[in-house]
Amino acid sequence: MAGRAAEPEVIWARPERAGRGPRPAYSRADIAAAAVRIADADGIDAVSMRRVAGELGCGTMSLYNYVPRKEDLYELMVDAVSGEYELSEAAVGGDWYAGMLGLGRQTRDILRRHPWLTRVMSTGHAFSPNALRYLEHCLGVLDGLAAPQGTKMELIAMVNGTAMTAVAHEIAMAERARGLPWSEEQEQRVRSAYLHGQLADGAYPRLARAVAEGPAPGDPDESYERALRRLLDSFRREPAP
Repeated sequence: MAGRAAEPEVIWARPERAGRGPRPAYSRADIAAAAVRIADADGIDAVSMRRVAGELGCGTMSLYNYVPRKEDLYELMVDAVSGEYELSEAAVGGDWYAGMLGLGRQTRDILRRHPWLTRVMSTGHAFSPNALRYLEHCLGVLDGLAAPQGTKMELIAMVNGTAMTAVAHEIAMAERARGLPWSEEQEQRVRSAYLHGQLADGAYPRLARAVAEGPAPGDPDESYERALRRLLDSFRREPAP
């Protein structure tokens, strides 16, 4: 296909449009925005070169002059929504705990606005312009944490991973609930009764104590906040380098 490279390359190292000719009719931002609109409305499986070209009003083959591969299109999409972070300079060099707590909340909000992100995110996307801007900002927020830079990068990855796991679970549960022929509450009552019946005969004493003493399933916002704070608390206890 036009523009397809014979060897690996980074989409950001390419010019906006391959080849000679008139000024490009579309920018990467235009293409990414169109693809994001499709994914937000109909899911990531609905995103195709043909569909994006139709959204832009151009020919499918001409789109390959801008984006050689579908994987590159995903990278443009991830970068586009990564630009939704509000990166306050006031957080840099201040209270790192509060700063990372705020960023963790933002990450979850972005993932919830764009549920398809959990399916296409990868470490390879860390090279995109908005991802680099985000990482630089996070490291600035963590200036007050007495830890090696590598440890700080691990913390950033863990915060992102916590958000990804939480939102992916929410999405999976919502998709499953939509396919049930009964209400989620009805199923939960039946499963809860079954579980308590299994625990009543003493075969699982530790699990029985955990269920009896543990909190009932709560609000997902509260659960995420607890998980995020426990993660950050663990880095407060990290020994200084």
